[in-house]
Amino acid sequence: MSWDNVYRLVQRIPRGKVLTYGGLARALRLPGGARTAGRAMAATPSGKGIPWHRVIGDRGKILIRGPHALLQKKLLETEGVSVVEFRVDLKRHRWQPSRMQNLKGAAPRTKRRK
Repeated sequence: MSWDNVYRLVQRIPRGKVLTYGGLARALRLPGGARTAGRAMAATPSGKGIPWHRVIGDRGKILIRGPHALLQKKLLETEGVSVVEFRVDLKRHRWQPSRMQNLKGAAPRTKRRK
């Protein structure tokens, strides 16, 4: 299975913002929901510029364990995201992808003038 659409959407998450696994799954209508999004993120290829650290658990929690959790926390903090006890304030830092975005790589649509 190709995760290209997942990685394209993750690349659109702005610095200082996060998206939950569930939000990622809903935006792309992934079968299997957040678990499928988690599998996609676990398979993120290195060196492709995919900001994997901006995807977190549904309640703002960093779900990765061990040294990768510390790395994710540090990367988020360098972008201005406040992380307290491995939890992010979603009200402040959650990114909502636009429903109008074409996830195949095109720019968002704009309304036409009449």
